[in-house]
This record gives sequence, C-alpha cells and structure tokens, in this order.
Amino acid sequence: MPDSSDMMHGVVLLGHGGPDMLEYRDDLPIPQPQTGDVLIKMHAAGVNNTDINTRLAWYSKSDAANQDASWAGAPLNFPLIQGIDACGDIMAVGKGVSHDRIGERVLVEPCLYEAHGKRLDQPWFFGSECNGAFAEYTVVASRHAHRITSALSSVALASFPCSYSTAENMLTRAHVKAGDIVLVTGASGGVGSAAIQLAKARGAVVYAVTSPEKQTALKALGADRVLDRGASLIETLGANSVDVVIDLVAGASWPDLLDSLRRHGRYAVAGAVAGPLVTLDVRTLYLKDISFFGCTALDAGVFANLVTLIETDAIKPLVADIFPLKHINKAQQAFTEKNYIGKIVLEIASQ
Repeated sequence: MPDSSDMMHGVVLLGHGGPDMLEYRDDLPIPQPQTGDVLIKMHAAGVNNTDINTRLAWYSKSDAANQDASWAGAPLNFPLIQGIDACGDIMAVGKGVSHDRIGERVLVEPCLYEAHGKRLDQPWFFGSECNGAFAEYTVVASRHAHRITSALSSVALASFPCSYSTAENMLTRAHVKAGDIVLVTGASGGVGSAAIQLAKARGAVVYAVTSPEKQTALKALGADRVLDRGASLIETLGANSVDVVIDLVAGASWPDLLDSLRRHGRYAVAGAVAGPLVTLDVRTLYLKDISFFGCTALDAGVFANLVTLIETDAIKPLVADIFPLKHINKAQQAFTEKNYIGKIVLEIASQ
C-alpha cells in the first residue's frame, strides 16, 4: 500500500467551464481506503459524455448551475477528480474487506449505492458525487469493484463500464427479448454501439440510426439494418414498426420515435445529445399503451451480468483511440468531434 505521504498524478476539475478548468497535477494526495473500501491503482479510464456534461454543468436545470449540476441534482464539490470508467488493480483494502482481494484486476461499477462504509440514500456516480478514475489511484466501496478475469488489456476493459452498463440497463428496463425489433439512436457512440452488441446477444433484431459514413461499420458490428439519421423514420420504416426504442439523442425528431413504436412498445432513454426538450403528444403515449423508462441508476445485477458477458467474450470492446491522461483535453476534443465508433480511452499507468 502506498504511504499516505506519497503523491499521485491526476486531473482535477476546478469548476464549471471550458477545458481550461481541467488541471493535470502530480502532487495529489493518494486516497486511503476507509471501512469497506478498496484502493485501486488505475490502469485506464474511458472518456464519456458525462465528463464533459458535468464540466459544462449541462445536467443543471436551474439558473444557478452550482446548485444542481451533478447526476444526483446536487452541487458538485471542487476540486473534483472525474472519470466514471475505471479499470485497475486492488492495492490495499480497508477495514472489513478481505486481504484476499489485493491483486485483483477490477472494473468499477459506475453507479454507487455504498460509500464510506454506509448505504447511500440516493445513488452516487463515480467521478461525480465522489472522486473517480482520472488519477493514479482511487478508492471505492469493495462491493462496487468487480473482479474481471479476461485476456483483454486494461485499456480495452476500460471501454466497458459506463457505456455498456448503461446500454444493458436500458435493455433490462425495456425487457428486450429474442425476436424484438429494437431501434437504437446515436448508434455509433459508446452506448449506442454497446446496445447493438448487447441486444444481439439477447437475440433481438437491431435497427441502428447513424450517419451514412458509419453505416458499414455498424452492419459489421451486428446491426440488421442501418438508417440515415437525417431521414424521416416514419417514411423509412413506417409507423408502428418497432417494439423497443433505445434513445440517446432526443431532439427535434423525437416524436417520430414514438410513432415508430407498436402498440405496447417500450421507450428507454439515457441521453439527449440532440437536445433535452421535446414535444410529446400525450395521445400517442396513452392510446398506444407505450411504456417509458428513464435509465440512469443501474438495476441490481446489471453490472455483474455485464462482467459475465465480457468474460465469456459475448461482447467485444471498441476502442477508437488512446491518449495519455495528461492529454485529456485532446481526448475530449476528439470525443466531441465524433469521427469514430466506440470509445476513446485514457491510459493512466502502463501494465
């Protein structure tokens, strides 16, 4: 276990704003595991929308962003070490945790129900309500550090936690089963590309909405049909043509998503990259008996199931690019340009 006087390198978020609010430092104190915790030496961390959204206070719905800018709708505590995707090795354990865990390679469950040895009244999210993965070391409750046995590199494994667990949670909430026709918006991004693989693993038929230049790659990933995101869904598919919508986009064309659903269709949402405000004709909702599922906090068992899918090679990582942690601004710029499929990963320590 590192001495408490040792320092680590990492990136801290100083406040809400642009990339200049991210500061790379090599004088950060190494966190110490408390009751129920494990200390993890980080190998790699994925880049996600949530990192940028949190920095920009995008989650805030008030005029005072400092009042509700976290995932949980509460103020953030600065300086903050962000990073919701984490892969690394357990180096030390706190009171009440078996020393047998030391040396395990783990993935951190992004949605936390325990911290500081206590059950949380409301879930936290790693790198939002507490320090996360963008540093040499991190701590988390032992129950949220899942052992992973895989031949994949830690960089590859770091592409899974947030995006794939979000996608798996959406499919779980929407009760996706074999034979369902599932429409995935934003299908080339981290969550969208994960949803394609995970829905296919369930035996579903997948329609993927993406830009023309990415359609061939998504077909190779498993999409049964790809749709141009600039085209009208109703003109292309027809009304009442899909069983489930997995939506990460929202925006102006949102009413078409509900029109595309069959009677008793299920709509699950975990993002709004095209805009969070939409127009709902309530008659469509109730006359078609549509079920809505907002998907943020993970249901019990979702992350453990994801780990099993990784270990059995039922899904594969999609790492588009790798950056060293100190180049986080370049990584986030590449992320926002969206000229890739899958995930961008930050390498924190060599393995």
